[in-house]
Amino acid sequence: MESSSAAPSPSSNSSGVSRVLNKLRNSVNDGNYYEAHQMYRTLYFRYLNQKKYADLLALLFDGAEIFFEKDQEASGIDLTQLIIDTLVKSGTEGNSDNQLFSKLTKLLGRIRPDNPQRGEIISSALKWSKSVNNVNNKQASGDPGLHECIANMFWRENNFVLARYHFLHSSDGRNFALMLIQVHRERGYANEIDLFIAQTFENYTTKHPNIRTSGPPYYLPLLNFIWFLLKVIETGKLVAFNTLCQQYQTSIKRDPAYADYLNKIGQLFFGIQPARPAAPVGGGFFGNILSSLMNNLEEGHDFDDEEDNEPTSLA
Repeated sequence: MESSSAAPSPSSNSSGVSRVLNKLRNSVNDGNYYEAHQMYRTLYFRYLNQKKYADLLALLFDGAEIFFEKDQEASGIDLTQLIIDTLVKSGTEGNSDNQLFSKLTKLLGRIRPDNPQRGEIISSALKWSKSVNNVNNKQASGDPGLHECIANMFWRENNFVLARYHFLHSSDGRNFALMLIQVHRERGYANEIDLFIAQTFENYTTKHPNIRTSGPPYYLPLLNFIWFLLKVIETGKLVAFNTLCQQYQTSIKRDPAYADYLNKIGQLFFGIQPARPAAPVGGGFFGNILSSLMNNLEEGHDFDDEEDNEPTSLA
């Protein structure tokens, strides 16, 4: 099956599709929901056989949105499932350019959270993203980009449990960190800050398939750095902090933002005086390091030879 990354917009010679869309919209607006639904299904099979995938996706996205707007949830759900079927059969990939992940998640957000079909459609969507995207590096749980959209959807709904699950499979460390802060401030005790961070760190490092150790030490330099950093903060020893940062310069320099965060940590925990005011950098230390770790793992980066001289324990 040929893979396609085309966005769900009508082809250049599809003036007929526009007429069909208008006819279907008018039918829905007139309250002829059953008739319109059957017309969408008829066109689904027709366009699918003709391999007019872009026209079909545009038709189905438009129709699903209209049905949800009219509180016709069952019809909207059916067309959403047909969208996923079309994506699978056409081999269409989702990415940031065609915005398929965000478009699909928008429809998922229109389904009532207590509707059991919602979970089924989310599973189908993740299965599609796993089978089509990242052909040479398939994600066992689905594409991280789709997980990111779904995680943020659940976060907006204050469903922190499901949001955390999908954030763990995404690359959106920044919003994951912001959500954890919100959860702690709204539902946790003041003395539980470390528990929220530790639980997430433990879940990620023990469940990620690319981390093959119960650690520490880990084979990923930044994971070791974070672990050592937490230990050094407990001691409050500036010399140990400086030595640690020096030993991991190769990894730290991979993202210029890390230096700013480490400067701030030095000021807060080791009494280092700020040299000059610095422009704020978004994301937060925990969020950006988590993003980097996720990206590195999904890219399959090999760190075996990167930090030959890094310590395995603190002196």
